[in-house]
Formats: sequence, C-alpha cells, structure tokens
Amino acid sequence: MQGEELTAVAGSGEYLTFTLGREEYAIDILKVQEIRGYEAPTRIAGAPEFIKGVINLRGTIVPIVDLRIRFRLGEPVYDQFTVVIILNIGRRVVGVVVDGVSDVIQLGSDNLRPAPEFGAALDTRYLLGLGTVAERMIIVVDIEALMSSQDMALMDAAAA
Repeated sequence: MQGEELTAVAGSGEYLTFTLGREEYAIDILKVQEIRGYEAPTRIAGAPEFIKGVINLRGTIVPIVDLRIRFRLGEPVYDQFTVVIILNIGRRVVGVVVDGVSDVIQLGSDNLRPAPEFGAALDTRYLLGLGTVAERMIIVVDIEALMSSQDMALMDAAAA
C-alpha cells in the first residue's frame, strides 16, 4: 500500500489491541461489537480447522475464527485470558478468538508505517501496517479484508 493510501485508510483512528502469542495486533475499533470470555463453540463438520464452530449470541448464530490457527502461530491454549472479539463486518457478525485484549490506542500517520514487502514468503495483504506506540511494535490488521477473503468463506452470504 502506498504512503498516501495508508494515511487515508489508517489515519488518526482508534484501534483495539490484542495478543496472539508474543505479538501484539490491532484492529479498527469501529468493527468491534463486544468482547466476551471464551466459551467452547459448537463444531461444524467439514469446516476449516481455524473455524472453531459457532455460538448463539442473543439469537444470532456467530461463526468463531481462531486467529492463532488462521495465522499459523502454533497450537492455541484456551485459558481464563482467552477472549472472543465479536466483530460487525459488512452485514455479518463474526467472532475471533485471541489470547487476550490489551487496550485501545490512537494511531495516526506519524506512528503507522506500511507493512514491509516479504515477497511470497509471507502474505501481507491483510496488514494495514506496523504501528509504534512508545516501545511497542503493533501489527495493524485489515480485519475486514481478512474476514472477507475467499479462503475464509465467511462473507459470501453477506455479499449476496
């Protein structure tokens, strides 16, 4: 993404930060509906491994995606710190499992840099960039692009 596009997309926004393993990630706070403790979802036969299943959230069936599995960050451990971030993306509600939620931060063009190019070694199309706050390096994820991607197969019904 070019510098001016990055500023337009991610300029002066609030982001919810969360952890996956030792890394800290951020997503646009406006996509977040709520944060819940982890409860084991109902498995769906034939679903990809990263789709843990579904939960019933006040009458809405919500698919649950484990981002640690999706990003291939090792075997997830579910404990008292594990949370599900409920997202509103388009007209669809989706939950993502993360190791823990950190805080809400403000990122602007002065502390957000484009994601480096890794060639074919690493897929960066779902990254808005890298943010820096004090001594923290935060990976800013384009959660809408990730959840809408073809390999996720979650948003087809919402787009129709």
